[in-house]
Amino acid sequence: MTVQNQNSDNPPSRKQRLQERQRRQLAVVDTVDKAEAKVRKAEVELAVAVAEAVQVFGDEQSASEGLDMPVEAIRRFLGMGRDGAAGGGNVAEVAGKS
Repeated sequence: MTVQNQNSDNPPSRKQRLQERQRRQLAVVDTVDKAEAKVRKAEVELAVAVAEAVQVFGDEQSASEGLDMPVEAIRRFLGMGRDGAAGGGNVAEVAGKS
């Protein structure tokens, strides 16, 4: 949706151009914020799943092989789970919903 003048012969004023640019910028920022929130939620869910996998497989190395995921990634997600639980984050919340 763009700002249009009553008379299409006149170009939009500086104020109108600025308002339209700001509207588009805010829309993009909102879209990025929503996407980041989805990524954080997905990472939390993945951290819970990786923690469960480590329990099922018995250790990090076996989980790494079973999931075809590097041990470093396993440890990163386990760390996210510990950090979230220690900080009262969403990991325990998501784990409770499983």
